[in-house]
Amino acid sequence: MSKYKIYITDNIAEEAVSLLRDKGFDAVAGDTLAETELAKAIGEYDAIAIRSASKITATVLENPGKLKLVVRGGVGIDNIDVSAATAKNVAVANTPGANTIATAELTFGLMLALARHIATGYRSLSQGEWDRKSFRGVELYGKTLGLLGFGRIGREVAKRAQAFGMKVLAYDPYLPEDVFQKANVQHVSLDALWPAADFISLHLPATAETKGIINSETIAKMKDGVRIINAARGNLVEDVATAHALASGKIAGVALDVYPTEPPAAEFALLNKPGVLHVPHLGASSFEAQDKVATEVVEVIAEFLTQRTGSSVVNLKELS
Repeated sequence: MSKYKIYITDNIAEEAVSLLRDKGFDAVAGDTLAETELAKAIGEYDAIAIRSASKITATVLENPGKLKLVVRGGVGIDNIDVSAATAKNVAVANTPGANTIATAELTFGLMLALARHIATGYRSLSQGEWDRKSFRGVELYGKTLGLLGFGRIGREVAKRAQAFGMKVLAYDPYLPEDVFQKANVQHVSLDALWPAADFISLHLPATAETKGIINSETIAKMKDGVRIINAARGNLVEDVATAHALASGKIAGVALDVYPTEPPAAEFALLNKPGVLHVPHLGASSFEAQDKVATEVVEVIAEFLTQRTGSSVVNLKELS
């Protein structure tokens, strides 16, 4: 039996367990655990692989036992207290490439559905109506797309937008200019992006700097009739301010795949509002993405536990 014991949870593909066992690890698949149960169980394992459902808090990490690694299947690690993990000498990693295409395609699908009222048109016809005038939309061709964040997903969305004849602007202060030049995308400041974009798509991590980046102040700077798509992180959009802008007509539509709490609370201001298209966090929900997540999770675990290295370990330099 392997000296390394791995816990796989949050419905990461069963393939991950099989692949780990093939490599000689003692891997088990289990249910998503609440904080108290997870805190009790986590010390039994050398590594745990999660998605977004599990929360690796400071409380969970208080007595980490033999835990050496937490792997997030996906890009965002905001459900992991990285500082607490580092303090306990626990590595934190993600699988940044696994969800890229699935999330980019969903983002573009939401953009198309928002532009052409696909969901509301379907609902109307399903109710026995034949109302074409109410669902007149806009074309993507010739419009300007503003991307907030130009990482892997943002770049894939840009490719698809360009194929539809859109002009693409991108804001990302952390990338060198040649990244934008190679993609034939104009690198702009936020102040330049807000008034120019017909569509705005968010591809930012959740940080103190980005939280609520869509708010009453920034909305006021946007073009009238702008449409906003968020398949990144729920707390990037201030729901009350956005709801007011929708009601006034300043914003023509909003498409959401993510929410501040999931599922969204009953008081979430954008829930079931006219002009809002929302789906239940489907960005990574493709068969292909799930398989890629499983494969990358296995690669990260195997590399770190056997070699103590890993390009996707975000706190590697801080570990002792």
